[in-house]
Amino acid sequence: MEIAKNSLIRTFGRMRGKKLSARQQWLIDNLLPQLVPSAQCPVPENCKAILEIGFGAGEHILHLAENNPTTKIIGAEPFINGIASMLAQMTDEKNNIKPEYKNIRIWPDDVRKLLSLITCHLSLVYILHPDPWPKARHEKRRLLSAEFLNGLAGRLVPGGQIIIATDHLDYFDWILEQVKNSKLKIQNSKLDVPPESGLDTRYKNKDMFGANTCRYLVLGAN
Repeated sequence: MEIAKNSLIRTFGRMRGKKLSARQQWLIDNLLPQLVPSAQCPVPENCKAILEIGFGAGEHILHLAENNPTTKIIGAEPFINGIASMLAQMTDEKNNIKPEYKNIRIWPDDVRKLLSLITCHLSLVYILHPDPWPKARHEKRRLLSAEFLNGLAGRLVPGGQIIIATDHLDYFDWILEQVKNSKLKIQNSKLDVPPESGLDTRYKNKDMFGANTCRYLVLGAN
């Protein structure tokens, strides 16, 4: 499966975990290539899509597909085990895609490569519990820099939004500083209240960083 290459983009974090089951490997080898945005599976230039960056095992992106049946749902996730898990959930016993998930497209690589490839506009972007890279020496690995946020802002339709959730409070404060240096504006006043239903994921429920609550940002272009 060919993925667009960009020598200037370095992806951090795990790409693979434990060995996939036979069915998961079949889905990766045979179904995934049909769902990657490309010439074979295009995302129309003038479409309005919803993008989720780092969808984990796919709980939220499946929720999005079910609740937005006429909208193209694009998920970007480089961790192949998470992709395999979602493919298993969105297919039946014959490995056919269930009707409610036919609007999903999957980018199995760094989202920055995807943004340089597709031309569609984004009505919503979800970034739920991104890796905070908590060690000081790894701060430069954090995805949500002002530069990256500005790139997303340029892809939003008028009125489009970026929704971010994290339970790592230091990372949240860092993101706030990045937003100040971006073209985006914070639109929610209650930062500890989810802006909509369906944002629970297994990462939120793990509460890995002991915050006992999440922080949420809803961002829109100035």
